[in-house]
Amino acid sequence: MNNPSEILKAMKPEKNFFIGIDSDGCAFDTMEIKHKECFCPAFINHFNLQAVSKYAREAWEFVNLYSRTRGTNRFLALIRAMDLLREREEVSRRNQMVPLMHSLIEWVKVESKLGNPALKNVIDSNPDRDLTVVYNWSTDVNRAVEKIVRNVSPFPLVKESLEEIQKLADSIVVSQTPIEALEREWKEHEIAGYVKMIAGQEMGTKTEHIQYAAKDKYADDKILMIGDAPGDLKAARDNKVLYFPVIPGREELSWEKFYNEGLDRFFNGTFKGDYEKMLIDEFFTYLPELPPWC
Repeated sequence: MNNPSEILKAMKPEKNFFIGIDSDGCAFDTMEIKHKECFCPAFINHFNLQAVSKYAREAWEFVNLYSRTRGTNRFLALIRAMDLLREREEVSRRNQMVPLMHSLIEWVKVESKLGNPALKNVIDSNPDRDLTVVYNWSTDVNRAVEKIVRNVSPFPLVKESLEEIQKLADSIVVSQTPIEALEREWKEHEIAGYVKMIAGQEMGTKTEHIQYAAKDKYADDKILMIGDAPGDLKAARDNKVLYFPVIPGREELSWEKFYNEGLDRFFNGTFKGDYEKMLIDEFFTYLPELPPWC
């Protein structure tokens, strides 16, 4: 199968239920270290933002960790962070040039598999200086993640939850992280065997992952997405399926709630409705739309 998404489409149900599980910040406590030690330093370096590094860091962390764009694809996050940085008065006062990202904006409009392989294909066929900088930044991030991010265990009760999940549900990893990094992390902590598939950015969007792997193969109220970001909720809503939020900053309590009551509610048919709404309402109270400096 040349198209990675075809692997998801070819999956056949073995159980009556399906659960998609995000990885970074949801199953693993890796969001902070990846963004603060890998993404952001490369962001400042490759786009020559040293003179406004304080504000660049604040913009990057707000977009990727502390707002409703948390967990978005790295290329979409790059566009949003640049926009916030460009609009900031302190940056304008320092006469800092902030890239406009025109080529990247046009690329993300037409490409659904927003990963390095697709970006490299575009650059190879139609060389573009700005996209080359973006590609070099992204590959630098991947090298930094491989070098720095290790020994980060899953959140407490993740493994126990996976053990319970596999009794009645098929499950896969649904992520916008590169597959190589996902496989390394899930295998390192010996939990890869609990899921049928590890789907990363190379297999499409999270919406597509759920659509290809589960939609019309299981009843909608027997499909659940577990995630820590609004993008995970969107993937669930796009497919008209259920969502369990892992709340940033309250991850351990969220997994405790899932393990002790959420999973049982999903399996016994009492998850949909007031219970799911209560979870999502609480989730959004922790993620503002606008940064504090606006």
